[in-house]
Amino acid sequence: MKYRFTLTILLLAFTINNSITAEQIDIEDVRALALANSPSLAKFQLAVESARLDEKTRVYSNLPSLSLGASASGQVWGETSLRDSMRTGASFSVSQKLFDGGKSIYLKAINAINTELTRQEALAAYFTVLDTADSMYYETLKAAAALETAAASMETAALALSMAELRLESGMISQGDYLKALADQGQKETARNRALRDLTVNRANLKNITGLWEIPELAGIDFNVYEDTIRFLSTLAEEKIVLLADDFSNAVKRNNPGLLKTGLQLQIAERNVGLAKKDYLPSLSAGISTGVNYSTPGGLSNSGGSISINGSIPLDYWVIGTAVEKKRIAQTEAALNYRDAENTLAMDIQTALLDLIASTLTVQSARRADEYAQRNYEYNLELYKLSQASVFALSDAAALAGDSHTQRITAEYSFLSGLSKLRSLGAFDSLDEVINLLLQKQKGL
Repeated sequence: MKYRFTLTILLLAFTINNSITAEQIDIEDVRALALANSPSLAKFQLAVESARLDEKTRVYSNLPSLSLGASASGQVWGETSLRDSMRTGASFSVSQKLFDGGKSIYLKAINAINTELTRQEALAAYFTVLDTADSMYYETLKAAAALETAAASMETAALALSMAELRLESGMISQGDYLKALADQGQKETARNRALRDLTVNRANLKNITGLWEIPELAGIDFNVYEDTIRFLSTLAEEKIVLLADDFSNAVKRNNPGLLKTGLQLQIAERNVGLAKKDYLPSLSAGISTGVNYSTPGGLSNSGGSISINGSIPLDYWVIGTAVEKKRIAQTEAALNYRDAENTLAMDIQTALLDLIASTLTVQSARRADEYAQRNYEYNLELYKLSQASVFALSDAAALAGDSHTQRITAEYSFLSGLSKLRSLGAFDSLDEVINLLLQKQKGL
């Protein structure tokens, strides 16, 4: 897996988060700020560094072990004075493992896998933050659009009410029509206030994940960029969807952090079996030591040097055999976990892709419905102004237009959320990479 992000850089970027003064920010800005402001990514940065130190410690443990010692002694009572009995000495020793049954090789490999495992966990956390940033950004834009729709509906209701008041005074409408216009205006004002509250909550969520004191205006999404993708996916036949899902799954499985993590855990379990078997083999080590002594009567003297070779052969094979068997059971469990992760990922990919395709169909129908509902509303508004339509007809047309527009917005952002889901599953660098991969299959399908 290629790492195209560096947690250290993100942590440094955190120091300039609150200095942003731009009048408008886009989704890329929000993603960068969310990554830099994430405590979980900061923790994983420390975890990765700790894993690297474990690797270094394992390398250092294979080097010769050096030690320096010193001692001093003397009698404080008895026939010999403290000065005459004083003795001091210093020693230096070197010890080195000559053969440990090959355990060092296995331990080195396990530490390296553990470091990679930590990186994959960090990568999974990275995409979790990205998903949260995307979701918060889309939800805020949806809330802003909903507020705009609610405000427009309130203005229409206010216009209808003012006209109803004039017509009631002139006897052109009944008291019931006027009360309907009055109730409709109150209802639309309540909806506008609720939409304003939703937007405030979503902006607060953006502040929380980005670390900004205030959220500037958010840049809108240009859905024209996604038209080719929407058109292609919305016209796929069922058998072609299956082929696309299988092809796309292969690309995702190569980089999915969860599956890679489970695979690394399986590798560790396999190496633990080999490490446990090494306990059957003998071990051998050697040491060299020398030193100097000083005493008041004898002065300075060399204590000479010595060399030692130590070896051990295990005899409790039944204990080792039990440990090996336990590691084999752990290996089997890890293999089952990997198989289960593969199956789960395959279902997640298929579900995410089907949801994405379904969202493109919804986008197409919602856009048509929105267009027709808007034209119907404009038509009824003109009729109402000409006193050829009742306030009931105008209210129904306005409600239909508002609901249709909300459904269109929801469908379009659901499509973007589906792309984000596929991006995270495959650990892709961007939504563009996901789109390019989908469209590349167009020729083959």
